[in-house]
Amino acid sequence: MPSSSVAANDWIDGALYPDTDVPAEVTTLGDRVDFLARLCAAWDFGILPHPETVAEIRRAEWRDPVDACRLITSPAYHLLRDWHGLPPLPYLGQQLAYIRDDPNLAYV
Repeated sequence: MPSSSVAANDWIDGALYPDTDVPAEVTTLGDRVDFLARLCAAWDFGILPHPETVAEIRRAEWRDPVDACRLITSPAYHLLRDWHGLPPLPYLGQQLAYIRDDPNLAYV
């Protein structure tokens, strides 16, 4: 299925673009990095991505954009790195004491 077809881009969540028109396609490295930054920000805020979006960004074609994004303050971004088999980067986000000190965290 070609990436430029309308059906192929049903995974693009328009809610991630409140400040601009929703792109018809996300094919360039810059567009993909922008999409990932928007997606991770929403996900970190508790807005879960659609299953179709997750399936798309887990494809091998997204490995380079994930590596280029470098949104190291985002827990969702670190999950994407893991999904793509990229080496871990230091997490520079907030570590909440009530989570950090929870003994059950080792089992998550």
